[in-house]
Amino acid sequence: MARRFYRITSDPVRMNGQPCIRGMRLTARRAVPAVALYPDRDQLKHEYPELEDEDIRQAQHGASRTARRI
Repeated sequence: MARRFYRITSDPVRMNGQPCIRGMRLTARRAVPAVALYPDRDQLKHEYPELEDEDIRQAQHGASRTARRI
């Protein structure tokens, strides 16, 4: 079975170990509010050209899983 969040990575030396998208210096925590701020996907991709649809999906899914545990 493939890893569910294979695009969300954590590295203690990058961004203080916060979950990042594909090892970039863009945290999943920052990507989720960006989706709300830019509801038009084209505008979001203009502001964050490195984001791909699957990155956004995994960041949102990870956030929802975290919220359910609280």
